[in-house]
Amino acid sequence: MSMRKEVSAASPYSFSKRRKASVLMDRLFTGMVWGIGIVVILFIIGLLFLLMEKGLPELSWDFLYGLPSEIEEGGGIGPALFNSFYVLIISLLVSIPIGMAAGIYLAEFAPNNKLIEFVRICVEGLSSVPSIIFGLFGIALFVEFFEIGLTILGAAISLAFLNLPVLTRVTEESIRAVPVELRNASFALGSTHLQTIRSVLLPVALNGIMTGICLTAGRAFGESAVIILTAGVSTSGEMWDFNLFSPGGTLAVHLWYIQSEAIVPDVELIAQKTTTVLIFVALLINILFRVPLWFNARKTQV
Repeated sequence: MSMRKEVSAASPYSFSKRRKASVLMDRLFTGMVWGIGIVVILFIIGLLFLLMEKGLPELSWDFLYGLPSEIEEGGGIGPALFNSFYVLIISLLVSIPIGMAAGIYLAEFAPNNKLIEFVRICVEGLSSVPSIIFGLFGIALFVEFFEIGLTILGAAISLAFLNLPVLTRVTEESIRAVPVELRNASFALGSTHLQTIRSVLLPVALNGIMTGICLTAGRAFGESAVIILTAGVSTSGEMWDFNLFSPGGTLAVHLWYIQSEAIVPDVELIAQKTTTVLIFVALLINILFRVPLWFNARKTQV
């Protein structure tokens, strides 16, 4: 009896001591997370400031719409900027439907066997392959086999091949993350498998899928190795050239070219302004792809 009384008397003190230690550790961990987060944010802001410090004040419409110059100063980036969006849109039109269809198949219809597991491993491996490998594949397919030369079409499809593994895995994992209860509830209400995918699984998985599309779109817009090998470093010299068989030098390729081979007097200023435009467009792409998520969130709340 005396031993039980001693334990009961010591328990409140030990519990209070452990609770104070837990609260202290919680505050230290919270402070550490806040500190790391603030440092990362400040680092990003500082990096953006350094990249855009000199180029942002010099931006003008003439630079955005003007034709690039090989010798004289004051050239623009119009054709390269147009090619960047043109190649990006074509590549997304090719890769998004195929990638999402492949992801839906692997998540909903594919049997659970060794062959499908091997396919998943291959897809994951392709998503980490360097982009220059896809560029070499584009050369072999479009330049040597089909003999169409360095074109916008070859660059766009090569970029689509680059994006397909990422879109496939992101779509599959996003659909697999949907709670089983939602799928079962849809089936219980009499919905078919296709109706369940269209009305339940895809809206719930939209956040993850759109995140994957944002990542692939930003990667494709800033890609240079694939473009250099499949579309070249030059443009047709026209601002609105929709010909798929024209040279497809993009903004990232233009930045590489003026930094390495250009002989214009204001090469550093052009590089700084081009860097600023690249950063702004990358942010714009992320914002545009977030708009469907905002509408989907409002619809879900209603």
